[in-house]
Amino acid sequence: MPELPEVETIRLGLTPVLRKQTITKVLVKRHDLRQPIPKDFARRLTGLTINRLSRRAKYLLMHFEGQNFCLLIHLGMSGRLLVFAKDMPIDKSPHDHWSFEFKSGTRLVYRDPRRFGLALLLEVKDINKHRLLSHLGVEPFDKAFNSDFLEKMFKGKKVSIKNAIIDQKIIVGVGNIYASEVLFRTKLSPFKPSGQVSKTELQSLVMSLQIVLQEAIAAGGSTLKDHRRPSGELGYFQFSFKVYDREGLICLVCKKKSIERVVQAGRSTFYCPHCQKLS
Repeated sequence: MPELPEVETIRLGLTPVLRKQTITKVLVKRHDLRQPIPKDFARRLTGLTINRLSRRAKYLLMHFEGQNFCLLIHLGMSGRLLVFAKDMPIDKSPHDHWSFEFKSGTRLVYRDPRRFGLALLLEVKDINKHRLLSHLGVEPFDKAFNSDFLEKMFKGKKVSIKNAIIDQKIIVGVGNIYASEVLFRTKLSPFKPSGQVSKTELQSLVMSLQIVLQEAIAAGGSTLKDHRRPSGELGYFQFSFKVYDREGLICLVCKKKSIERVVQAGRSTFYCPHCQKLS
C-alpha cells in the first residue's frame, strides 16, 4: 500500500497536469471498488474545473472551482492514476475502473487490479469529520509534529516504538518501509517501548523521519510492486534502503551483523541487531 511519499509524489506529478483542467466526460466502468463509487459520480463531476490537489495522510483530495465538495481518492494496494496526453493512445486494461476526459484532450485513468481503492465525493466542510479521516493523527511535516508531541503521546505506553510510529492515529502516512528506515537512522531498537524513548531520542526521531520522507519524495517514492508515478516512471527510493527488504544481507553501516526481519503486530520489521541494540 502506498505510504506518504508515494501519495505525495503522485500529487506533485498530477498538479501541473490537472490544475485548471475542465472535465468534459466521466466514464465509470464499474462501481464496486472497496466502497462503491457514487451513482451520481459522472453527473456531479462533468463540467467541473480542477482547482488544486491536496493530500491527507495516504489520501488524495481533488478540489474543484466554485464547489463545496471534493473527490477523495485512495489507491488501495494496487491503484494507479495514469495520465494520457491528447492523441496519445491509451494502454487499455480490464482494470480501468473510471476515467476523466478534459477539454484539452488530456485523459486521467484510474487503474486498480485488486479494486481496494476508493473514490468518494465529500463535502469540504465535513472532510475531517468523515469516518475515514476523523481518527487520523498529525502530519509529519506539520509544526505540531515535534518531540514534545511524541513525548505526550508515548508517555507511559508499553507498545514498541515501531508500532507506535506506524499508528495512523498518532502519525499519518508512515508504514513499514519508512518506519524501518527511520528507526535504523535513529539507532533505535524497534522493540523499545515507546514510553521509554528519551527526549533526545525523540528529537532525533522527528528529524530522521522528516528527512527520510523528504528524500523519498524527492526520489519519487519506493517502487516494490505496484507504485508508479503518473508518468509511468518508477520510484527510486528503494535503492536507498539501508534495512528494509535486506534480510540476511550485511549491514551497510556497521558491516558486522546481517539485517534481520521480525514480525511485529502482523507486519515485517527490518533492523540491524548491532546498530539498533535494545538499551
